Amino acid sequence: MSFFAILFALLIEQARPLARTNPIHAGLRAWALSVSRNFDAGKPHHGWVAWCLAVLVPALVTLAVHWLLLLGLGWPFAVVWSVAVLYVTLGFRQFSHHFTGIRDALEEGDEDRARERLAHWQQVDVGALPRSEIVRHVIEYSALAAHRHVFGVLAWFSVLAALGLGPTGAVLYRLAEFVSRYWQYRERTGVQPASPALQRASAQAWTLIDWLPARMTALSFAVVGSFEEAIEGWRFHAQRFPNDNDGVVLAATAGAINVRLGGEALRARPDLQTPQGLEIDADIGDSDSTPGREPEVGHLRSVVGLVWRSVVVWMLLLALLTLARLLG
Repeated sequence: MSFFAILFALLIEQARPLARTNPIHAGLRAWALSVSRNFDAGKPHHGWVAWCLAVLVPALVTLAVHWLLLLGLGWPFAVVWSVAVLYVTLGFRQFSHHFTGIRDALEEGDEDRARERLAHWQQVDVGALPRSEIVRHVIEYSALAAHRHVFGVLAWFSVLAALGLGPTGAVLYRLAEFVSRYWQYRERTGVQPASPALQRASAQAWTLIDWLPARMTALSFAVVGSFEEAIEGWRFHAQRFPNDNDGVVLAATAGAINVRLGGEALRARPDLQTPQGLEIDADIGDSDSTPGREPEVGHLRSVVGLVWRSVVVWMLLLALLTLARLLG
Protein backbone atom coordinates (compact mmCIF):
# COMPACT_ATOMS: atom_id res chain seq x y z
CA MET A 1 0.00 0.00 0.00
CA SER A 2 3.04 2.27 -0.17
CA PHE A 3 2.01 3.61 -3.56
CA PHE A 4 -1.40 4.77 -2.36
CA ALA A 5 0.00 6.27 0.85
CA ILE A 6 2.54 8.33 -1.11
CA LEU A 7 -0.01 9.35 -3.74
CA PHE A 8 -2.56 10.57 -1.21
CA ALA A 9 0.10 12.35 0.85
CA LEU A 10 1.40 14.23 -2.21
CA LEU A 11 -2.11 15.19 -3.32
CA ILE A 12 -3.07 16.45 0.14
CA GLU A 13 0.20 18.34 0.47
CA GLN A 14 -0.36 20.06 -2.87
CA ALA A 15 -3.93 21.01 -1.96
CA ARG A 16 -3.28 22.02 1.64
CA PRO A 17 0.41 22.39 2.47
CA LEU A 18 1.56 22.22 6.05
CA ALA A 19 1.88 25.71 7.52
CA ARG A 20 5.41 26.92 8.15
CA THR A 21 4.58 27.65 11.78
CA ASN A 22 3.01 24.44 13.03
CA PRO A 23 3.10 22.57 16.34
CA ILE A 24 4.75 19.49 14.83
CA HIS A 25 7.91 21.28 13.73
CA ALA A 26 7.94 23.29 16.94
CA GLY A 27 7.67 20.08 18.92
CA LEU A 28 10.56 18.50 17.01
CA ARG A 29 12.79 21.47 17.72
CA ALA A 30 11.86 21.31 21.40
CA TRP A 31 12.54 17.55 21.43
CA ALA A 32 15.98 17.91 19.82
CA LEU A 33 16.87 20.73 22.21
CA SER A 34 15.70 18.77 25.25
CA VAL A 35 17.68 15.69 24.25
CA SER A 36 20.89 17.63 23.65
CA ARG A 37 20.46 19.58 26.88
CA ASN A 38 19.94 16.48 29.03
CA PHE A 39 22.17 13.87 27.38
CA ASP A 40 24.97 15.76 25.62
CA ALA A 41 27.83 15.53 28.10
CA GLY A 42 30.55 16.04 25.51
CA LYS A 43 31.86 12.47 25.23
CA PRO A 44 31.64 10.50 21.95
CA HIS A 45 29.32 7.86 23.42
CA HIS A 46 27.10 10.60 24.86
CA GLY A 47 26.76 12.03 21.37
CA TRP A 48 25.54 8.69 20.02
CA VAL A 49 23.17 8.20 22.94
CA ALA A 50 21.65 11.63 22.33
CA TRP A 51 21.36 10.96 18.59
CA CYS A 52 19.65 7.61 19.15
CA LEU A 53 17.17 9.17 21.55
CA ALA A 54 16.45 12.09 19.24
CA VAL A 55 16.02 10.01 16.06
CA LEU A 56 15.38 6.37 16.86
CA VAL A 57 12.83 6.88 19.65
CA PRO A 58 10.36 8.83 17.45
CA ALA A 59 10.95 6.32 14.63
CA LEU A 60 10.16 3.42 16.97
CA VAL A 61 7.05 5.19 18.25
CA THR A 62 5.93 5.61 14.64
CA LEU A 63 6.47 1.88 14.09
CA ALA A 64 4.56 0.97 17.27
CA VAL A 65 1.56 3.06 16.23
CA HIS A 66 1.66 1.45 12.78
CA TRP A 67 1.55 -2.07 14.19
CA LEU A 68 -1.13 -1.22 16.76
CA LEU A 69 -3.36 0.16 14.02
CA LEU A 70 -2.60 -2.71 11.67
CA LEU A 71 -3.27 -5.45 14.21
CA GLY A 72 -6.06 -3.72 16.12
CA LEU A 73 -8.10 -1.89 13.48
CA GLY A 74 -6.91 -3.22 10.14
CA TRP A 75 -4.79 -2.11 7.20
CA PRO A 76 -6.98 0.89 6.15
CA PHE A 77 -6.16 2.64 9.42
CA ALA A 78 -2.48 1.79 9.04
CA VAL A 79 -2.56 3.36 5.57
CA VAL A 80 -4.16 6.50 7.01
CA TRP A 81 -1.34 6.65 9.56
CA SER A 82 1.23 6.34 6.78
CA VAL A 83 -0.46 9.14 4.84
CA ALA A 84 -0.41 11.37 7.93
CA VAL A 85 3.29 10.72 8.57
CA LEU A 86 4.19 11.27 4.93
CA TYR A 87 2.17 14.49 4.87
CA VAL A 88 4.44 15.84 7.60
CA THR A 89 7.73 14.51 6.25
CA LEU A 90 7.26 14.55 2.47
CA GLY A 91 6.43 17.35 0.11
CA PHE A 92 7.38 20.06 -2.33
CA ARG A 93 5.47 22.83 -0.65
CA GLN A 94 7.88 22.89 2.29
CA PHE A 95 10.41 24.70 0.08
CA SER A 96 8.85 25.42 -3.31
CA HIS A 97 7.45 28.84 -2.32
CA HIS A 98 11.02 30.11 -1.90
CA PHE A 99 11.99 28.78 -5.32
CA THR A 100 8.90 30.22 -7.00
CA GLY A 101 9.37 33.64 -5.45
CA ILE A 102 13.00 33.89 -6.58
CA ARG A 103 12.21 32.61 -10.08
CA ASP A 104 9.36 35.10 -10.50
CA ALA A 105 11.57 37.96 -9.33
CA LEU A 106 14.30 37.02 -11.81
CA GLU A 107 11.83 36.67 -14.67
CA GLU A 108 10.55 40.15 -13.87
CA GLY A 109 14.11 41.48 -13.84
CA ASP A 110 13.99 42.38 -10.15
CA GLU A 111 17.38 41.04 -9.05
CA ASP A 112 17.30 42.93 -5.75
CA ARG A 113 14.12 41.14 -4.72
CA ALA A 114 15.60 37.82 -5.86
CA ARG A 115 18.69 38.42 -3.69
CA GLU A 116 16.49 39.36 -0.74
CA ARG A 117 14.41 36.20 -1.10
CA LEU A 118 17.51 34.04 -1.45
CA ALA A 119 19.02 35.60 1.67
CA HIS A 120 15.78 35.02 3.58
CA TRP A 121 15.48 31.41 2.41
CA GLN A 122 18.99 30.26 3.28
CA GLN A 123 19.90 32.93 5.83
CA VAL A 124 23.02 33.87 3.90
CA ASP A 125 24.82 37.06 2.98
CA VAL A 126 24.28 37.46 -0.78
CA GLY A 127 25.93 40.87 -1.15
CA ALA A 128 25.86 42.04 -4.78
CA LEU A 129 25.56 38.54 -6.21
CA PRO A 130 25.30 38.63 -10.03
CA ARG A 131 22.29 37.19 -11.81
CA SER A 132 23.96 33.98 -12.98
CA GLU A 133 25.22 33.26 -9.47
CA ILE A 134 21.73 33.80 -8.02
CA VAL A 135 20.43 31.21 -10.47
CA ARG A 136 23.26 28.81 -9.67
CA HIS A 137 22.66 28.93 -5.94
CA VAL A 138 18.90 28.57 -6.38
CA ILE A 139 19.41 25.48 -8.53
CA GLU A 140 21.77 23.95 -5.97
CA TYR A 141 19.57 24.67 -2.97
CA SER A 142 16.44 23.51 -4.82
CA ALA A 143 17.99 20.24 -6.02
CA LEU A 144 19.12 19.41 -2.49
CA ALA A 145 15.76 20.45 -1.02
CA ALA A 146 13.92 18.22 -3.50
CA HIS A 147 16.22 15.36 -2.59
CA ARG A 148 15.78 15.78 1.16
CA HIS A 149 12.08 16.60 1.21
CA VAL A 150 10.94 14.24 -1.52
CA PHE A 151 13.25 11.58 -2.95
CA GLY A 152 15.18 10.74 0.20
CA VAL A 153 11.94 10.33 2.13
CA LEU A 154 10.48 8.23 -0.68
CA ALA A 155 13.53 5.99 -0.71
CA TRP A 156 13.60 5.19 2.99
CA PHE A 157 9.82 4.95 3.28
CA SER A 158 9.60 2.54 0.35
CA VAL A 159 12.44 0.31 1.55
CA LEU A 160 11.25 -0.05 5.14
CA ALA A 161 7.56 -0.23 4.21
CA ALA A 162 8.41 -3.20 1.96
CA LEU A 163 9.84 -4.87 5.07
CA GLY A 164 6.61 -4.30 6.99
CA LEU A 165 7.86 -1.32 9.01
CA GLY A 166 5.28 1.18 7.80
CA PRO A 167 6.26 4.86 7.67
CA THR A 168 9.25 4.39 9.99
CA GLY A 169 11.73 5.13 7.21
CA ALA A 170 10.24 8.54 6.49
CA VAL A 171 10.60 9.60 10.12
CA LEU A 172 14.11 8.15 10.39
CA TYR A 173 15.34 9.99 7.31
CA ARG A 174 13.80 13.38 8.04
CA LEU A 175 14.81 13.39 11.70
CA ALA A 176 18.38 12.33 10.90
CA GLU A 177 18.65 15.27 8.50
CA PHE A 178 16.91 17.66 10.88
CA VAL A 179 18.96 17.02 14.03
CA SER A 180 22.25 17.18 12.12
CA ARG A 181 21.31 20.57 10.72
CA TYR A 182 19.71 21.80 13.93
CA TRP A 183 22.66 21.03 16.21
CA GLN A 184 25.11 22.59 13.76
CA TYR A 185 22.89 25.66 13.64
CA ARG A 186 22.87 26.01 17.43
CA GLU A 187 26.65 25.74 17.47
CA ARG A 188 26.92 28.40 14.77
CA THR A 189 24.66 30.83 16.59
CA GLY A 190 26.19 30.11 20.01
CA VAL A 191 22.75 29.64 21.60
CA GLN A 192 23.05 26.58 23.84
CA PRO A 193 25.56 25.01 21.43
CA ALA A 194 25.83 21.27 20.91
CA SER A 195 29.12 19.61 21.76
CA PRO A 196 31.56 18.62 18.97
CA ALA A 197 30.91 14.96 19.85
CA LEU A 198 27.17 15.35 19.30
CA GLN A 199 27.67 17.25 16.05
CA ARG A 200 30.13 14.64 14.82
CA ALA A 201 27.80 11.75 15.69
CA SER A 202 24.81 13.37 14.00
CA ALA A 203 26.85 14.26 10.91
CA GLN A 204 28.25 10.72 10.60
CA ALA A 205 24.81 9.16 11.04
CA TRP A 206 23.28 11.52 8.49
CA THR A 207 26.03 10.76 5.94
CA LEU A 208 25.41 7.04 6.35
CA ILE A 209 21.61 7.31 6.16
CA ASP A 210 21.72 9.60 3.13
CA TRP A 211 24.23 7.50 1.16
CA LEU A 212 21.73 5.30 -0.69
CA PRO A 213 18.98 7.93 -1.20
CA ALA A 214 21.49 10.40 -2.68
CA ARG A 215 22.52 7.88 -5.32
CA MET A 216 18.92 6.92 -6.04
CA THR A 217 18.09 10.59 -6.56
CA ALA A 218 21.09 11.02 -8.85
CA LEU A 219 20.06 7.97 -10.86
CA SER A 220 16.50 9.32 -11.15
CA PHE A 221 17.79 12.64 -12.48
CA ALA A 222 19.98 10.79 -14.96
CA VAL A 223 17.07 8.67 -16.23
CA VAL A 224 14.77 11.65 -16.86
CA GLY A 225 17.52 14.08 -17.92
CA SER A 226 20.62 13.78 -20.05
CA PHE A 227 21.69 10.31 -18.94
CA GLU A 228 25.30 10.13 -20.12
CA GLU A 229 26.19 13.63 -18.91
CA ALA A 230 24.51 13.05 -15.54
CA ILE A 231 26.37 9.78 -14.97
CA GLU A 232 29.63 11.35 -16.10
CA GLY A 233 29.09 14.25 -13.70
CA TRP A 234 28.30 11.80 -10.90
CA ARG A 235 31.48 9.81 -11.57
CA PHE A 236 33.97 12.59 -12.22
CA HIS A 237 32.68 15.82 -10.66
CA ALA A 238 30.91 14.88 -7.40
CA GLN A 239 34.18 15.41 -5.51
CA ARG A 240 34.09 19.11 -6.39
CA PHE A 241 31.56 19.60 -3.58
CA PRO A 242 32.52 19.35 0.11
CA ASN A 243 29.83 16.83 1.04
CA ASP A 244 30.01 13.47 -0.74
CA ASN A 245 26.27 12.76 -0.84
CA ASP A 246 25.33 16.32 -1.80
CA GLY A 247 28.05 16.23 -4.42
CA VAL A 248 26.52 13.18 -6.08
CA VAL A 249 23.11 14.87 -6.30
CA LEU A 250 24.47 18.21 -7.53
CA ALA A 251 26.87 16.72 -10.06
CA ALA A 252 24.08 14.57 -11.51
CA THR A 253 21.79 17.60 -11.61
CA ALA A 254 24.42 19.64 -13.45
CA GLY A 255 24.88 16.92 -16.05
CA ALA A 256 21.18 16.18 -16.42
CA ILE A 257 20.31 19.76 -17.45
CA ASN A 258 23.76 20.84 -18.72
CA VAL A 259 24.39 23.67 -16.28
CA ARG A 260 27.50 24.77 -14.41
CA LEU A 261 27.18 24.19 -10.69
CA GLY A 262 29.68 24.54 -7.86
CA GLY A 263 31.86 27.51 -7.02
CA GLU A 264 32.12 29.92 -4.14
CA ALA A 265 29.69 29.05 -1.35
CA LEU A 266 27.53 31.66 0.32
CA ARG A 267 28.25 32.18 3.98
CA ALA A 268 25.57 31.74 6.59
CA ARG A 269 24.63 34.74 8.70
CA PRO A 270 24.23 33.57 12.30
CA ASP A 271 22.67 36.89 13.26
CA LEU A 272 19.55 36.07 11.24
CA GLN A 273 16.80 33.91 12.71
CA THR A 274 14.22 31.90 10.79
CA PRO A 275 10.66 31.18 11.89
CA GLN A 276 11.16 27.48 11.16
CA GLY A 277 14.56 27.42 12.74
CA LEU A 278 17.39 26.84 10.50
CA GLU A 279 16.87 26.71 6.85
CA ILE A 280 20.63 27.07 6.63
CA ASP A 281 22.66 24.97 4.23
CA ALA A 282 25.13 27.34 2.65
CA ASP A 283 28.32 25.31 2.39
CA ILE A 284 27.57 23.33 -0.77
CA GLY A 285 30.19 24.80 -3.07
CA ASP A 286 33.92 25.34 -3.25
CA SER A 287 36.35 27.03 -5.62
CA ASP A 288 35.70 24.64 -8.53
CA SER A 289 32.75 24.12 -10.87
CA THR A 290 31.26 21.38 -13.00
CA PRO A 291 31.25 21.65 -16.80
CA GLY A 292 28.13 23.05 -18.40
CA ARG A 293 26.40 26.17 -19.60
CA GLU A 294 26.35 29.37 -17.58
CA PRO A 295 23.30 29.30 -15.29
CA GLU A 296 20.32 31.13 -16.78
CA VAL A 297 16.76 31.71 -15.61
CA GLY A 298 15.57 29.10 -18.12
CA HIS A 299 17.49 26.47 -16.16
CA LEU A 300 15.11 27.00 -13.24
CA ARG A 301 12.25 25.65 -15.34
CA SER A 302 14.51 22.77 -16.37
CA VAL A 303 15.02 21.92 -12.70
CA VAL A 304 11.26 21.90 -12.10
CA GLY A 305 10.75 19.58 -15.05
CA LEU A 306 13.59 17.34 -13.90
CA VAL A 307 12.14 16.96 -10.42
CA TRP A 308 8.56 16.32 -11.54
CA ARG A 309 9.61 13.79 -14.18
CA SER A 310 11.61 12.01 -11.48
CA VAL A 311 8.55 11.90 -9.24
CA VAL A 312 6.52 10.39 -12.08
CA VAL A 313 9.18 7.72 -12.61
CA TRP A 314 9.19 6.89 -8.89
CA MET A 315 5.40 6.66 -8.79
CA LEU A 316 5.24 4.49 -11.91
CA LEU A 317 7.83 2.15 -10.45
CA LEU A 318 5.96 1.90 -7.15
CA ALA A 319 2.68 1.35 -9.01
CA LEU A 320 4.20 -1.51 -10.99
CA LEU A 321 5.62 -3.07 -7.84
CA THR A 322 2.26 -2.73 -6.09
CA LEU A 323 0.46 -4.27 -9.05
CA ALA A 324 2.93 -7.14 -9.21
CA ARG A 325 2.47 -7.79 -5.50
CA LEU A 326 -1.33 -7.75 -5.79
CA LEU A 327 -1.30 -10.10 -8.78
CA GLY A 328 1.39 -12.33 -7.32
